[in-house]
Amino acid sequence: MTKHNRTATTRMILIGLHETRGIAWHTINKVMNYTNKGETLYLALDFSDQEWLEAGLDSKQLAAWRQSIEMGVLADTEQRYRRLGAEILTIIDSEYPSLLRQTARPPWVLYTIGRSELLHRPSIAMVGTRLPSAYGRQVASSLAGQLSALGFTVVSGLAKGIDRLAHEGSVDKEASTIAVLGTPIDSVYPSENRNLYRHIAQAGLIVSEYPIGTRLHPGLFPQRNRIIAGLSSGTLVVEAAEQSGSLITAAYAQEMNRELFAVPGPVNSPKSKGANRLIKDSGAKLTMGAEDIMEEFRFRDDILARLDPGSATQSLNQVELSFEEKKILALIEDKPSTADELHERSGLTFGLLHAVLINLSIKQRVEQHAGSIYSAL
Repeated sequence: MTKHNRTATTRMILIGLHETRGIAWHTINKVMNYTNKGETLYLALDFSDQEWLEAGLDSKQLAAWRQSIEMGVLADTEQRYRRLGAEILTIIDSEYPSLLRQTARPPWVLYTIGRSELLHRPSIAMVGTRLPSAYGRQVASSLAGQLSALGFTVVSGLAKGIDRLAHEGSVDKEASTIAVLGTPIDSVYPSENRNLYRHIAQAGLIVSEYPIGTRLHPGLFPQRNRIIAGLSSGTLVVEAAEQSGSLITAAYAQEMNRELFAVPGPVNSPKSKGANRLIKDSGAKLTMGAEDIMEEFRFRDDILARLDPGSATQSLNQVELSFEEKKILALIEDKPSTADELHERSGLTFGLLHAVLINLSIKQRVEQHAGSIYSAL
């Protein structure tokens, strides 16, 4: 058997095992170890039942595997996905993302729809609450745009709230966005994100490790969080309660020795307690703008070589302001003011005003001084 045929056969067996119901990550890991980290996996087509049992399958898994072969799973799996517009990447493929391969439990197989080259660009994960405040919404949208302007691909999980804002803020940029699903590649959850899913499939990249037909259950979503962190050089948390699922992604990032960032929030806001605690107790870098993230990568030539900070700085300075931001900036340009004075003069609620002031700070349009006095930059 030629080297090409050995590789093709190994790949086919790996995809077949992954597609077989009842065979999960740890079982495939046993098989890979049994076959010298997959080097001799191509021989497995001729394994006896006893050899499969020695390799790590139990009797039920072996029966399911034999049935998969009889049903032709090995032969037509890739064609079936291609008909859906999806591609299959395995861990032995050269195109498999190197950052993800370096993690402790990388997916054996990934299903993708869209621009697969995004898997090899500098990426930042952005995660947070599904029910963000006005402050969280403005900060997430602004940071997603800033990161995209710098050339980072924004990675998130296509959930409600911060995930959605992260994708929407970057999907139309060249660096674009990657959505890692907690469902098979042909499913959208929540269903309200269906149009966003279609848009990302065209302008960004959809990724899942779950075969089509996988039954949905809550445990799939925490598992996909390791992929969100694993694809990214750093993870940014924007608004997270103390029990937020986004803290799982943050924990994965720390386990992988990736950078961890968090946006500070009001100390009395339950939505910010998790993010604030990451800064206080877990060493997450307090992040007010994309420049704080860039600061952590200033010596990473492998990342900087693929970014364009010079043109990005110009782009960041030209970020369009919202109606409320323009209104508050005009008042501050008229004269430096306290938050109380701006509240009285603008008529905005304190919650919205606080969000606008933070956003203007992130966009480097205002500066806060002692006594909570704001001046224009």
